[in-house]
Amino acid sequence: MWQFLQWLGLALVRIGAPWFLAGLLVVGIGSCAAPQSGQSPEVTLTLSSFAVTRAAHDHIIPKFVEKWKQEHNQTVRFRQSYGGSAAQARAVIDGLEADVVHLALSLDVTSLERANLIDKGWEQELPEGAIVTRSVPVIITRPGNPKNIRNWSDLATDGVQFITADPKTSGVARWNFLALWNSAIKATGGTEQKALEFVRAVYTQNVPLLSRDAREATDAFYKQNQGDALVNYENELLLAQSQGEKEPYVIPDVNISIENPVAVVDAYAKKHGVTEVANAFVRYLYSPEAQREFANVGFRPVEESVVRETASKFPRVKSLSSAKDFGGWDAIQRKFFADGALFDQIRRR
Repeated sequence: MWQFLQWLGLALVRIGAPWFLAGLLVVGIGSCAAPQSGQSPEVTLTLSSFAVTRAAHDHIIPKFVEKWKQEHNQTVRFRQSYGGSAAQARAVIDGLEADVVHLALSLDVTSLERANLIDKGWEQELPEGAIVTRSVPVIITRPGNPKNIRNWSDLATDGVQFITADPKTSGVARWNFLALWNSAIKATGGTEQKALEFVRAVYTQNVPLLSRDAREATDAFYKQNQGDALVNYENELLLAQSQGEKEPYVIPDVNISIENPVAVVDAYAKKHGVTEVANAFVRYLYSPEAQREFANVGFRPVEESVVRETASKFPRVKSLSSAKDFGGWDAIQRKFFADGALFDQIRRR
């Protein structure tokens, strides 16, 4: 029908029909193809995410933009900000008006809830408790593994230096710390004093620097050739390998499940009038199409069909703990990472 009207309008123009009639038909055709009444032809979403998700979002966002355009005849443009998860959360609280956040741990999203930027109950609004990607910490070594690093305890060996990010600014670094603590607890049958001695030793003697985020840690290890080992997300390693890096790695049998949440920042989305498209985007992140893109860059997917498709890519971990085993992120933060808590005490010694 619209093709016929367009043809008719152009035909009237060609044969010299009154300009107002031809113009009326052409304008009418344009308005019929435009977005729905009251909807602007273009909308902008701001995404704030932790550093290592960029490679996945670079592929996911164009697919969502195309899908939304087909279904709603509206163009979505994205502004993107990447950095350490805790730093990103702080930036959003301080005025970075992100409509959507994809962060490294639930604590950082909860901080936005407490700042009245995200509505309560955000975890129940999405599948998997709003966890959209998973990973595990791994130990990456130099070629040939000259320091014979096989598990977490080897990182405390004299003469071994390893690179990790700073838990005060990086979500992945907090997961790394928990993996080390958890390994010591499991190895000693639950003795927290032994765990404290272990993490104090590795962070005061064996960590030469603390980068701001996981990407900087990776660059320090690969590009600046610092350290004998790198503790980082499994997905960072798999992404580096896809880009030609060949360093060997170890996935310790005693490990922790890294779980990364996503949420709409309700206050800013409402302010910008983009709540509908923001909600659609975060739900799209759970689609098989988006989950495959996360898996392609090394994240463990959460959507069941993609979990099955990619099972051979992600080795099974024998003993896998979670944040819930530590009492949840509020308890973890108070005990380990709040100002003056255990991590600060370790670093001051």
